[in-house]
Amino acid sequence: MKKIILSSLVVLGLSTAAFAQAATDFATVDADASGGVSWAEASAAVPTLTEDAFKTADADASGELSAEEYAVVAAPAP
Repeated sequence: MKKIILSSLVVLGLSTAAFAQAATDFATVDADASGGVSWAEASAAVPTLTEDAFKTADADASGELSAEEYAVVAAPAP
């Protein structure tokens, strides 16, 4: 299941150049230094990110993206 989610996220990342250009590093996006990136933080950093894509990236359903989850969605397109 994780492979399917990660594969979907990679495809999402590859399909939107603007998404990759807008992404910044995890520590910067985690504005409140909570250790996770909330929907508000992620959408501010990546305006093209949809709430559905955010929820898909949130593999553990914690409501925030961990550094690992964020890295997958913020990976630059080749």
